[in-house]
Amino acid sequence: MPEDRDLCRWYNETSAVKRAYDAGLIERKWVEDYCWSGGRDCVRKRRFEQEGYVSPDYVLPDGTEAPQLRNRNC
Repeated sequence: MPEDRDLCRWYNETSAVKRAYDAGLIERKWVEDYCWSGGRDCVRKRRFEQEGYVSPDYVLPDGTEAPQLRNRNC
């Protein structure tokens, strides 16, 4: 990951998206388009910050579900 990225403040070891990406379970596009661009347009981030809702680990940044994550502990 290039150092000049505008990382989302929630992209850390507690992030389900980061853990899934690091484990090779989701494509790089998810972190590039959302996490590495400051969380812009991320449904998970918006819901957490505005509603206090923590999305399940199988929900991707655009709000869709990733079946490959539904039964995983990553």
